Amino acid sequence: MISRRYFLTIFLASVFTFINWLNFTPTAQALGGKLPEINQPAPEFTLPTNTGDGEISLTDYRGQWVVLYFYPQDFTSGCTIEARRFQQDLPKYLQKNTQIIGVSADDVNSHQEFCDSEGLKFPLLADVTGNVSKAYGSWMNFFSMRHTFIIDPQGTLREIFVKVNPTVHSQEVFAALEKLQQASS
Repeated sequence: MISRRYFLTIFLASVFTFINWLNFTPTAQALGGKLPEINQPAPEFTLPTNTGDGEISLTDYRGQWVVLYFYPQDFTSGCTIEARRFQQDLPKYLQKNTQIIGVSADDVNSHQEFCDSEGLKFPLLADVTGNVSKAYGSWMNFFSMRHTFIIDPQGTLREIFVKVNPTVHSQEVFAALEKLQQASS
């Protein structure tokens, strides 16, 4: 009998292959829904986290830059690569007064196992209802799409990434962050 996790992994891989094959993303619309607007307040949220703090809100990070990245599922290959790259680059982000936060529909226990397995030192948030993913235009049926948002210290959305290659994504986000920070100086 096929396990649920194996089925979901195969299903998600098929969906992403199909999406990449289509290679279609209108400017203000992502496959996961209507994206929030750049240079507008980022949608507020409060979600449970694996870090032991109970819940995390976007307002907890006022005064810091935030890289908010949505991903489909813990332990899948692309999501693992993306998380590892963010973890590898975490010291550079922290030097730039920037917090990395991951969001998926997985529950807190799955996030804790994923962080323990991969040595992740940044919070993962459990959006099991998909409400926050929907607010960010990053929800498809029962999982979060692979989208990333850069939010400035005042809570304003400054950059959106919808076509994400997990292998190089952290480097792309960091380069965009540096440009945004230089422009705001």
